[in-house]
Amino acid sequence: MKGYLLLETGEWFEGKWFGAEVESIGEVVFQTGMTGYQEVLTDPSYAGQIVNFTYPLIGNYGINGVDDQSIRPHVLGVIVAELCSEPSHSQYRLTFEQVLEKYQIPGLAGIDTRELTKIIRKHGTVKGVISKTLDHPIRSMDSSSKPSLVNPMNRENVIADMTLVETVSTANPIYYPGDGPHVVVMDYGYKYSIIDALRSLGCAVTVVPFDFTAEQVFKLNPDGILFSNGPGDPKDLIHLSHQVKMMASAYPSLGICLGHQVLGLAFGADTEKLLFGHRGVNHPVLNIETNQVWITSQNHGYIVKEESLKGTDFQVTHINVNDRSVEGMKHLYLPIQSVQFHPEAHPGPVEAFEIFVDFVEQCGMSRNSRTSCSSKGVKQYAQTS
Repeated sequence: MKGYLLLETGEWFEGKWFGAEVESIGEVVFQTGMTGYQEVLTDPSYAGQIVNFTYPLIGNYGINGVDDQSIRPHVLGVIVAELCSEPSHSQYRLTFEQVLEKYQIPGLAGIDTRELTKIIRKHGTVKGVISKTLDHPIRSMDSSSKPSLVNPMNRENVIADMTLVETVSTANPIYYPGDGPHVVVMDYGYKYSIIDALRSLGCAVTVVPFDFTAEQVFKLNPDGILFSNGPGDPKDLIHLSHQVKMMASAYPSLGICLGHQVLGLAFGADTEKLLFGHRGVNHPVLNIETNQVWITSQNHGYIVKEESLKGTDFQVTHINVNDRSVEGMKHLYLPIQSVQFHPEAHPGPVEAFEIFVDFVEQCGMSRNSRTSCSSKGVKQYAQTS
């Protein structure tokens, strides 16, 4: 069956429909990884988005039972050049298409994904519709007989009256046992691999809803707090800034991706949307302190503005080699650090795993001696800043 991807810019593509026979509207983004399509499907950070895979063959090793990053896929749709319907891997359980059918996600194959990527790079991230017909009710035909949207789709969240984070965050705390430091993970859309990384270093982990208050977190008696990745605009969570600042000022803290942006906002910095974002597994990041370049896994559309960090007591620790955007920062006085990339990867390289090692060491110090981070000074800072 034929299907169409209609973009708000007026361009459209025809392809072969696969997956669920439902139409879908979302933000169209491109992902450049050569592997890891299963992790992409199940990464909550892709909620609200239609993912265009630039690698030409998708589905060739199937879907296994170990690499999911959450309980279910979160993408709204997928675009591929070529779909493999007969995977070859000893661990595969389902085909790529079977997963899409199971979770009611549409896809289009036979699309020129490189050309689509060029359009996104030219215009910026755009909204699009996966439709069974060119006669879609939300668009009309222009003079060149190509579809254009009657009313450009709202560039805010796709799900009305809810932030995307609300749709993916846990409703109740989840506890993972461990003998080491106790880390509370603020769930903005966390990936399972983040929990795996912490537990591999011996941590006990409690995942809590995104809107847990500082008081609720303090009652859990953590040794550190991790602010997770997640979907959407970080400013959708700006109303939580006071609570975030209280938590981060009281315990060693690590922010990843959206968590990095949320920490920046909480301490007075600003964020902005990139033209087309960073989504892939080969993004070079420079560690300013060591002059080393890491190849990193990334998935984000927003960044912390470097100039807005002035006066926040944060300094930049990592920058993107390609566009010089902020990729990491740390507080001058408190044990707070954050990174825009994914040190846990999955998919991607693991060069940046030491970020977790440093964080867990700080949590261990906090656990062994609450005064190691000068608790009195921390409390004073939290009250006066």
